[in-house]
Amino acid sequence: MKVLLVGGSKSGKSMLAQQLTKKLGKNRPLYYWATMEPTDEEDRARIARHRDERAGWGFATVEQGRDLPAVLPQMDPAGAVLFDSVTALLSNEMFGAAIDPSAPERALLELRQVSRYPAHFICVCDQIWHDGGRYDETTEAYQKGLAHLCRSLAKEFDAVAEVTAGIAHMWKGELPL
Repeated sequence: MKVLLVGGSKSGKSMLAQQLTKKLGKNRPLYYWATMEPTDEEDRARIARHRDERAGWGFATVEQGRDLPAVLPQMDPAGAVLFDSVTALLSNEMFGAAIDPSAPERALLELRQVSRYPAHFICVCDQIWHDGGRYDETTEAYQKGLAHLCRSLAKEFDAVAEVTAGIAHMWKGELPL
């Protein structure tokens, strides 16, 4: 099963993703695929909080924010993967020494490849593309790229939910809760 969870910051999507992965991955290897490349103390604190939240749940942590397919040989294809997050992945790919406008397509190709590998793939994405604000050209390109990634994944995935206050509002399919 492939699941996409979208929502705002602090919406509960990561916690729901952990619960779903644990349920779908019962008696299977569990992987928490972290894509955030920390740049400050706030990022490091967020990573520590997520590690604490899943402590004792049996997740093996995979930290890979670029070149996603390189990790696949280290994973059991019968496993369940929580991929957190598409948002950080695109940021890693798009903002390096120079802004890379081809990053969304490259990230999509890699996400498609890795999402097809495990038995279950639960993917988290921040929903930052429809607030109605006007931003600089770079931010607009990032938002547009992220929306494109999520729309493309939603077409292929079995279930898609928008998470608000920890509650999943289904757009496609059903969650095994």
